[in-house]
Amino acid sequence: MADDLTKRGPADGNRVNISEEWELRHWTAHFCCTQDELKAAVRAVGPMKDDVARYFRR
Repeated sequence: MADDLTKRGPADGNRVNISEEWELRHWTAHFCCTQDELKAAVRAVGPMKDDVARYFRR
């Protein structure tokens, strides 16, 4: 069984990691936002997925 490294999910599904390019792609697709919007959200509320989700629901 070959590992497809292009189809990765986040290492920790509860934390939004903006340091890795592939995780940025995952989370921007998940939250339907741009990279800049995601980075601003993480700076504002921290890296926890639920906090970022609440930020985008405002």
